[in-house]
Parts: sequence; structure tokens; C-alpha cells
Amino acid sequence: MSDPSNEKPKIEETRDGSHTLYSPQFDQHYHNPNGAVAESKHVFFEQSGLLGALTNRDHITILEIGFGTGLNFLLLMDYWQELDTEVRIDYYSIEAFPIDTETAQNLNFEQHLNHPNLAKHLPKIFANLSDGMNQVSFADSINLHLFKGLFEDFNPEKIQTDYIFQDAFSPDVNPELWTGKTFKKLASLSRKNVILSTYCAASKVQGAMASAGWHVAKTQGALGKREMIVASLSEEPLSDFKRINKKRYARRYEEGDFD
Repeated sequence: MSDPSNEKPKIEETRDGSHTLYSPQFDQHYHNPNGAVAESKHVFFEQSGLLGALTNRDHITILEIGFGTGLNFLLLMDYWQELDTEVRIDYYSIEAFPIDTETAQNLNFEQHLNHPNLAKHLPKIFANLSDGMNQVSFADSINLHLFKGLFEDFNPEKIQTDYIFQDAFSPDVNPELWTGKTFKKLASLSRKNVILSTYCAASKVQGAMASAGWHVAKTQGALGKREMIVASLSEEPLSDFKRINKKRYARRYEEGDFD
């Protein structure tokens, strides 16, 4: 029997027609099977308020946990062109197991972009990755800082993140990226008014965030999912969301109630 960790991710079509990958290593899809593009837009651009920020800010720093297929980065560049904005963006992302160029070339994301030519950048990004930090610039305004390696080894020079895309595989299969320790490290890399968004809504994750000092709220999930999480180190960005009881969730997490 073959070792799943040695098997390449398999391309599959989701219900909105966009591709995702199935990972034999993690036994999980990279995106929601109901719609890869639709989920990413909802979770990371619409619910987070990032779309609005792209039109009224001079500079934005984004930190993504799990570069995956590169879809979120492609969507960001697509929105940037569509909105005809002049905002400068530093996009940090971490990926321990990058896909190969052949897989990247066969993804159909160009069919779901307003500017399909952007998809041509994806294979080039994966083709030239070396261990550690890799940097690529686009249109002189978008700087990609892609770290090939584990999150625990990610120690960039001091950055102040405005938006966090928590897009790792789920806590069931990748628990180390959803702990209180992880969220404390993310807090140390963030501005006070940072907005973290994720497709996940697990109670243990809410507890881990609260224990690490995050204010946590729940909002409508994507494509049939009842809820998702939006969090911040400040209460102000969450004023329009349903907040959880931070102290209670933190206490339960620290006492092991969610184990």
C-alpha cells in the first residue's frame, strides 16, 4: 500500500465549477467542495471587510496560513485590478507542502477571474520556490513573501499584519495550526485592529483564540456552513458581529473542556 504522504494532491471540480485539490496526506480537500472560489471570496474578502479596505487604504499587510493552491492570492490580485486601486500590498504566506508546477498549470482558476491572465503567474511561483522566504513582486504594488516551511520556523522581521487568512487544513487533521500557541504568535505579528477570518467555527478554536487574547465573533459561513469565525485583538472591528464570551471560552480551553 502506498504512503499517502508521498501521493500528489488530486484535482477535483467543485460545485461552482472551480477546481480544488484533494490531499491524500491529510485526507481532506483544500477548499469547500461546494465551491472553491465562492468560499474564498466569502470568507477572506467579504466577511473580513478586506474588499472595502482595498479602496480606501494606502498600504495593507496580509498574512495567510496555508498558501495551498494560491487561489486566495490570485483573487486578491484580481480584485486589485478590478477595483483599479493604488493600494500597496505585502502578502505573507506560509506553505509547508507546496504543489508542483504541473498541478498548478492544470488548475482552472483563470475561468473564474475577471483578469484570466493573472493565472499564468501561479506555475511560475511554484516553479521557483526554495526553502525559507521567497519574494516576488507584481505590478510594482503587490509583494508576495512566500515562506516554504513550517509555521513554527516562520520568523520574519517584525511585520504588522492588517488581515489574517487562517486557511490551514482543519483542526481534525492539522491541529498544531489551531492552538493557543499559534494564535499568540499570530497576535505578535499583528496590528491591534487586525482582522482574522477563517472558514472554521470549532468551539476549541474559538477557545484557543480567546485564550491567546483574541476577541472572537461568529458570522454566516460559506456555502451551507452555518458559521465561521472572525476575530481581532480589538473589539472595534467586530462591532457588527455576534461576539462570544471571551473569558468563558478561554477558561474552558485552558481547563481542557474541548479535548
